[in-house]
Amino acid sequence: MAFEALRASAMMILDEIAKCPDDRHVLQEQLREKIAEFRGLGLPVPEDLIRFEAELSEADAPEIFPGS
Repeated sequence: MAFEALRASAMMILDEIAKCPDDRHVLQEQLREKIAEFRGLGLPVPEDLIRFEAELSEADAPEIFPGS
């Protein structure tokens, strides 16, 4: 049950990111924490969560490195 509960809470974070893109940075950190929970419990991290978190990080690259 831990896997399904974690997945459901991660999906709620993704829904919040879609609804409130201005809060994306805070929500992205929550998503990273949720992914860490999966790993901490020895559970497989769903590929879609890993992929989405990577896409969010890539989207931040211009903000981190202006002019690149």
